[in-house]
Amino acid sequence: MPLASRHLVPPMPNGLIVLLLSLLLGLQPVTTDLYLPALPVLRGELSASMAQTQLTLSALLLSFGASQLVWGPLSDRFGRRPVLLVGLSTYVLASLASTVAPDIGWLIVWRTVQGAAMGAAVMCARAIVRDLYQPLQGARVMSQGLSGLGVIACLSAPAGGLLTDALGWRYALLALGIFAAASLALVIWRFTETVPQKNANALRWASLWTTWRHIAAHRTFLAFSALSACSYAGLFTFLAASSFVFIGVLGLSKTLYGAVMAYNSVAYIVGTFVCRALLARWGVRRAVALAAGLTLSGGTLMAGLSLTGWVSVAAIMVPQTLFMVGHGIHQPCGQSGAVGPFPQAAGAASALNGFIMMVFAFAMGQWLGNHMDGTVLPLTLGVWFWSTLIALSAWTLVQRHG
Repeated sequence: MPLASRHLVPPMPNGLIVLLLSLLLGLQPVTTDLYLPALPVLRGELSASMAQTQLTLSALLLSFGASQLVWGPLSDRFGRRPVLLVGLSTYVLASLASTVAPDIGWLIVWRTVQGAAMGAAVMCARAIVRDLYQPLQGARVMSQGLSGLGVIACLSAPAGGLLTDALGWRYALLALGIFAAASLALVIWRFTETVPQKNANALRWASLWTTWRHIAAHRTFLAFSALSACSYAGLFTFLAASSFVFIGVLGLSKTLYGAVMAYNSVAYIVGTFVCRALLARWGVRRAVALAAGLTLSGGTLMAGLSLTGWVSVAAIMVPQTLFMVGHGIHQPCGQSGAVGPFPQAAGAASALNGFIMMVFAFAMGQWLGNHMDGTVLPLTLGVWFWSTLIALSAWTLVQRHG
């Protein structure tokens, strides 16, 4: 149950909290995964280069990360509800504008606005967990919300493939706005403010600087942020390169590609269930250490198969399954662990953690935009690289400071 000491009456039932978390966190895979099958098509229709096409993802993620540094303190000062209302409304408007973008430049602009608006939803979701729960239970609740995210991600890529095939890529972008509008309606209808006491000093520069410095210097925050950022960067490597590899290199149709991505999400959902079982039995440190073994095994196997000439859907997806199960454990533990030490500054801590994750993903997106060479190697070697860093973070930093 939510913390009774922080609220005389629990503001929302647990089921509603998990549903809201699923929708708010799920806005991220909807924004990326549903859009992925459309990338090769819109690249051709808008006469865009590979680097420009990748920028519609990487610019979105950079604005997503940077905006959280603004949304976090705003939500600590004014509460989660007004930030959610502004952010989701802006997202809906940006989605509508992106569907009528006349060229790749305007599409990049509106995707950047989408990313900034998405930051409000995802940042608030992480902060809400800290508002209502202690760190260990928060990791369990976060894993439930991320299970919902996994279901949404599972449906997103197939839906994107079907919409792109049947109606065109612009309708895939329109679907993003419809999802956000439904989430906005639920927030208006059922969401109750979760901030126990608004921080009147949250936006004062001296106080803000002190808060950022305290969070950034905290070893527990750094350990879990390293874990969550490397894990997300590994996932983003797969997502950003996947449509070009599976459709362009391996010859899958957009519908079959959607099915592959749905399978990827199922593996992630399994990981979130495994996460809850491991947390109940062994706690956070042991859980992430065991998950790191899966992650490193998957990344190493994927790289080894591709380097020895085994190039097929199975040669990528079997190792990717191991990576995604590990990802389903690392993300709940990493995101809740990074925010856990800061009950009075959960918005700021969530924002800084999100910013770090998106900087890692943006850098990888830029690298992929310049190194996609018509082979599977940028994807497979990229996942291997991040798998190694995930294991190092889980086996050293989290064990010492988590």
